[in-house]
Amino acid sequence: MLEHSIGEADRVVRRRPRAVQRSCDGAGLLAAFRASVINVELHVDEINELNVFPVPDGDTGSNMLATVRLALEEAEGVAGAPADRIAAAIAFGALMGARGNSGVITSQILGGMARGLTTKRRFDGLDLARCLRLGSDGAYAAVKQPVEGTILTVVREAADAARAAAEMEGSLEFVLAAVVDAAAQAVTRTPTLLSALREAGVVDAGGQGLFRLFEGALHWVTGARPSAPRLRRVGPAGPPVARGVRQGPGVGPRTGHGCRVGHGERDGHAADDFGFETMFLLQPQPGGGLDLTELRRRLEALGESVVVAGDERAVRVHIHSAEPDEVIGLGLTMGTVSRTSIENLDVQARDVRERRADAFMDHDRPTARQDPLGQQDKSVARTTSQPTRPNGSRAALGIVAVVAGDGLAEIFHELGVSAVVRGGQAANPSTGELVTAIQAVDADEILLLPNNPNVVLAARQAARLVARPVHVVPTRNAAEGFAAVLALDPAVTPEANAVSMAARGRGLATLQVSNAVRDAMVSGQAVRQGQTIVLDPDDGLVAVDDDLTKAVLQAVATFPAGAELISLFHGQDVEPPEGRALARQIGLARPTVEVELRDGGQPHYRYLISAE
Repeated sequence: MLEHSIGEADRVVRRRPRAVQRSCDGAGLLAAFRASVINVELHVDEINELNVFPVPDGDTGSNMLATVRLALEEAEGVAGAPADRIAAAIAFGALMGARGNSGVITSQILGGMARGLTTKRRFDGLDLARCLRLGSDGAYAAVKQPVEGTILTVVREAADAARAAAEMEGSLEFVLAAVVDAAAQAVTRTPTLLSALREAGVVDAGGQGLFRLFEGALHWVTGARPSAPRLRRVGPAGPPVARGVRQGPGVGPRTGHGCRVGHGERDGHAADDFGFETMFLLQPQPGGGLDLTELRRRLEALGESVVVAGDERAVRVHIHSAEPDEVIGLGLTMGTVSRTSIENLDVQARDVRERRADAFMDHDRPTARQDPLGQQDKSVARTTSQPTRPNGSRAALGIVAVVAGDGLAEIFHELGVSAVVRGGQAANPSTGELVTAIQAVDADEILLLPNNPNVVLAARQAARLVARPVHVVPTRNAAEGFAAVLALDPAVTPEANAVSMAARGRGLATLQVSNAVRDAMVSGQAVRQGQTIVLDPDDGLVAVDDDLTKAVLQAVATFPAGAELISLFHGQDVEPPEGRALARQIGLARPTVEVELRDGGQPHYRYLISAE
């Protein structure tokens, strides 16, 4: 394989009459990465369609595109800088913008590559080979149980090819050509390493996305620059901050980012004033590093709702304060400030009050799917006030849950969770959005429930980016999340709670009902497009039938004989009469079991069903 990759690299270089590009500076790195992002965008549908399961939620391409788009935005903000600073900005943007498992792994690859370019103003093929090795190591380290036949295999084999090519010819173009060829071959072989891919007749979507990322860079290096299409809105864009926070019960005034405004006065800042929201990117002076603990301490003396996310090479700062010039001045004493944004929160609050007054006069209250500004809620649905300790200090423990669907979100609020981050399959929240939600909760420690296997890595990444302890409870769906919350024991430590809550969630029997979007083989069984399919929490096929009721009854029959309650949470496309009819049929089939029907509002899955 390596010999073939090197041979392809040699042919790429030899057939071109122009001079071979031997190295690259910061401007070249930015241009190559820009071409990479364009190439992923051009092939996003192709990547999304490489879904092992024939359900309408393929989102690997969308997640990767959203991740690298934010990485590119960060890099564009330091255009003109040397290669190491461009690479650091790419890594930071990918870190905060990472969505889904593919996005998180991609961010780790880019982070490792940035470490390989530390202090480098330019880099060549030898440097690229070293960067890819660090990127591969970082990707494997991010996954608790690495699985071959995935994006991990692709980056590892690409790194191996880069090293072998660099030992023969150190030019950037030669090595990158070998990388692209090795990645393509690795993607082609993924079905031979992973039976689920082989059964579904597809290659690994994450690996294909990474190949397209490398391919785009090679396009730029060789002069075959792809034209930029009109970018579609694939996922939330902009800075990784949660938008559209709605007020929860018993909560004081909040900004549009879900942060409570303190009572009384602070530095002459009246209780009825919101001040300014200041955000910027801070990077150290050349040869130096940032002290995140000291930076956070000094920022907390200047304002509220402080978020410091990143590492010693680059951090994103967010703060609400009365004096934004003092905040910027502090940043300038510690490094280089860029990507600055200052918003007058008093004006925002006034607009919210005026809109609410208009809505009241018109008897038109915002719906459950709108925030106070009348915009669709894409990230954090609401932050609920938490009980404080007797002395008025913040709570010892808070819970943040990720959930898709208004009805499911309302249930979490009924159970007393601190904050709900909106997102699920095909709409995974970014690492930055999770960080913002965590920071908005007034508690010493946090329990984070991803409620989706594709959000777990981003949750763990977010947990490492905040100052307070965050314990990830790896729930696979909202029903497991409900069971986990009900298992909370205030008398034990957060660490013990995380373990017991995860066990309670995993112990719940759950099913998800959808419709096949294509013909496929799933768990050894043929599935035709349009049929109802019922999957277990790990996407194993439990039942399939042309008739929805028959499929669901067949699947429900697998629930434990001692079950006392079956809960149906119907999706956003299900009309109430259909849900009631299905609940009656389940009740007839299981006469000793109570059947409960609730509006979940989730997309893609007609029903989420649990038994306890």
